[in-house]
Amino acid sequence: MSRARPRWRGVRALIMDVDGVLTDGGLYYTEQGDELKRFDVRDGQGLVLLRQAGILTAIVTGKRTALVARRAEELGIAEVHQGVTDKGATVTALLARHGVAPSAACYVGDDINDLPALRVVGVGVAVADAVAVVRRAARYVTKASGGRGAIREVCDLILAGAR
Repeated sequence: MSRARPRWRGVRALIMDVDGVLTDGGLYYTEQGDELKRFDVRDGQGLVLLRQAGILTAIVTGKRTALVARRAEELGIAEVHQGVTDKGATVTALLARHGVAPSAACYVGDDINDLPALRVVGVGVAVADAVAVVRRAARYVTKASGGRGAIREVCDLILAGAR
């Protein structure tokens, strides 16, 4: 199947999942039962650069953890939606609230619960280690894996398209 090249120019919003996208997808627990997540600092820097360029950044995730809220706050991501069961509806409402056309939005996911959101936006992206059905549905598949620079790769492509 040949995939149409994504149009990075004109992307005004980057929306992403967390586990498997901003993180490596692993769940780490301490002996006390605390959950740990590993975030890539270069992904974070890419998100800061996007925000500085006036591009909306948002998180839409099925899980609910204080770690995600903390990381989003560190990066200046104001739109954080946790505990989401219908990512497509959440992405649609978020874009409408900000006046961003779905065709001008990018969503990055890795698993089947991301498919509805991928289908809403103009540029659906799968991380390199996403499940096969998500990679097939995406307009672009990153070279980097989730939590290992995939978001920075997308940020750089969006920023290059904006120039």
